[in-house]
Amino acid sequence: MLTLADDLGHLSYTVTGDGSPVVLLHAGVADHHMWDAVAPALAERHTVICYDLRGFGASAPPTGPFSEVEDLRRLLDHLGHERVQLVGASWGGRVAVDFTLTHPDHVRSLTVLAPPWPGYDWSAEMITYDEAETEALAAGDLDTAVGVNLDMWLRGPNRDWDDVAPELADRLRGPVRTSLVNQDALAEHSRGGSDGDIAAITVPTLVGIGRLDVADFQDIARRYAARIPAATVVEFPDAAHLIAVDAPTELLAALRAFLLN
Repeated sequence: MLTLADDLGHLSYTVTGDGSPVVLLHAGVADHHMWDAVAPALAERHTVICYDLRGFGASAPPTGPFSEVEDLRRLLDHLGHERVQLVGASWGGRVAVDFTLTHPDHVRSLTVLAPPWPGYDWSAEMITYDEAETEALAAGDLDTAVGVNLDMWLRGPNRDWDDVAPELADRLRGPVRTSLVNQDALAEHSRGGSDGDIAAITVPTLVGIGRLDVADFQDIARRYAARIPAATVVEFPDAAHLIAVDAPTELLAALRAFLLN
């Protein structure tokens, strides 16, 4: 991977392909490898930029206050890209939304796959998940905390582990562990995102919903689609929260039809 160093550490990234630039932003329980089944095909038509958010994957955890939006802006300035198309999964989707609100002139299109909604009134199912993760981390049981996250975000509430390819859990276990190890530093130093109204987003927007995902995130995705004027919805019947991992072929077809040349 390539590295962009700064006073807080560094961001690790890859650039492949040629054409109009597309940035892929990973979920908060993953790293840039979650796009491995999607990025090479996109690179046949686009310049594809994948990077690890600060504190995830190979990017160093922050040592002081930082903004994920400004991290992305700094990376794009470094690469010389004035306008890009953003594709964000889960937390990466919210970063993409915040970037679009903060720097609207730098975004050509927006794709969000199961993004969170600030201040959402979470269900009992989500609260139970959070309590289980918190309890495991408080006990110093990182393996159990990793398992709790894999169970919620990879398997999901609507299928058995027998329905999930075993190699997917193996691929995600390391990135989940890294995210948990660094989450306190991220919580301490993150300056948060935009407080802008998503109704102000005017670029073409694609909202992806995994039909096997937690009900909260299916509801949230529909909120985004209803509030963003130029949004359309694509549902993925065989995907839980991590659509790019569960349904890369279907996602690739949707992106090819949606992304601008």
